[in-house]
Amino acid sequence: MTSREPDRSARRWWALAALTLSVLIVGLDGTIINVALPTLSDELGATSAQLQWIGGGYLLALSVGMLPAGLLGDRFGHRRLLMGGIALFGLASAAGALAGTAGQVIAARAVLGLGAAMITPLSMAILPRVFGKDELPRAIGVWTAATAVGMPIGPLVGGWLLDHFWWGSVFLFNVPVTVLAVVACMRLLPADNPRAGNAKPFDYLGTLLGTLGITVLVYGTIQVPGHGWSSPSVLAPLAAGAVLLVLFVRRQRRTPAPLVDLGLFADGTFRWGSVITVFVNFAVMGLLFVVPQYLQAVLGNDAFGSGLRLLPLIGGLMAAATLAEPLVPRLGARVVIPAGLLLLAGGALLGATTGPGDGYALAAVWLSMAGLGFGLAVVPATSMVIGSLPEDGPGTGTSLLETIQQLGGVLGVAALGSVLNAGYLARLSLPGLPDAAADAARGSVTGANAVAERFHDQALLASAHGAFVHGMDLTLLVCAAAAVLAAGLALAFLPGRSKTEQPARTATATATAQPETPAHAGELPA
Repeated sequence: MTSREPDRSARRWWALAALTLSVLIVGLDGTIINVALPTLSDELGATSAQLQWIGGGYLLALSVGMLPAGLLGDRFGHRRLLMGGIALFGLASAAGALAGTAGQVIAARAVLGLGAAMITPLSMAILPRVFGKDELPRAIGVWTAATAVGMPIGPLVGGWLLDHFWWGSVFLFNVPVTVLAVVACMRLLPADNPRAGNAKPFDYLGTLLGTLGITVLVYGTIQVPGHGWSSPSVLAPLAAGAVLLVLFVRRQRRTPAPLVDLGLFADGTFRWGSVITVFVNFAVMGLLFVVPQYLQAVLGNDAFGSGLRLLPLIGGLMAAATLAEPLVPRLGARVVIPAGLLLLAGGALLGATTGPGDGYALAAVWLSMAGLGFGLAVVPATSMVIGSLPEDGPGTGTSLLETIQQLGGVLGVAALGSVLNAGYLARLSLPGLPDAAADAARGSVTGANAVAERFHDQALLASAHGAFVHGMDLTLLVCAAAAVLAAGLALAFLPGRSKTEQPARTATATATAQPETPAHAGELPA
């Protein structure tokens, strides 16, 4: 099989399993650590700032590493770099399990982020080499489901591990999975293009500008929860990041060997497909940000139980991944994607009607709707973007797409976190509490729960739960607005048929054209 010819044997589905396994551990590891943070605070004496950087360091390294990962994959081989990223992920997981200080955990998480930055775009870049355009949407659906499923499953797995083993198990869990993934990639994925390596010079200055720009931009967003948007510690890095990224774009336009091909944005399919996936990612990250807190802090579920209650979202996503394949060729991406976005918006709007006394049943309904809409929107949009990439440099395009999505998700969570916090504080009532207890209750609904339990204050508990639900409703309204805006953009700018649908349309046209050939000049068409 050459780099331009997709695999037509049953082996291709095993190859998809290998790619799915690799991105599943990335999605899972992004959230599995969250449930371990209280334990790390107790066991290692981690401060609040260190706990923040255990999550933030991973996010920062992931955001920074994606841009050069695609170009390096195009240059040295996608399979080779993918296996290297998975191996790095496994080694960093082993180091995290053996860490003895909070600083060592932060360092391990940062290296995990670099490994994840190699895995995600390179695994996506391999998909068109394994599957033809007729099967690519189905493969992307499975791949997308794996990336999304890992996020809500992370707390479930983490909660179970912490209930039965020591905190290092949330790291050690990755090691056998990465070993299996490396072996599977080695045995099942197509060999790298032998011409890889005969590429243009590497853009070191562009890499430096892009890395610094993304670093300070993400750093600024990480500071938002603790300092607020108006703080100089937030505004200064955001402004510096914006300036550096402008310089990066100018560099990419002028250099003969750019790190990323900004010319991809001249293609409307890539441009609008990327924009839509950013909006979808924004909305879904908002859901995954507020819902676990609601399930645990308001409804009283533990981490494992909260993970189980996110299964309707996963079920909707899996159903959509199956439905998208037959729907897009029949109706067109311009119909299916907006329909999915509106369904996602409808789910978020239904969730925004949640009241403090509502139970889980309502959440299960709107989470199912949101998952179905998410899948119907993101699978065809991702297929369109991948179908628009050049065959000689798909890694660069997928890295650009993943970087944009990642930055959109980071900024989105910061913005939505501010909406949630503002709504929470606006409704929270703290009469007669000591200053320290009041500050703890203002900090989070979890803190308010602890204060209410300490003082046996049922009024505070009811106020905190009602305030959080109010903040959650406002956050879901913003998510719904983002989905509706994306639906409008899709209707206005997406082509009637995506590039992934062209072979089917061409084949149909050819088949219907055959009877029209004037073999019998006297016949009229039926």
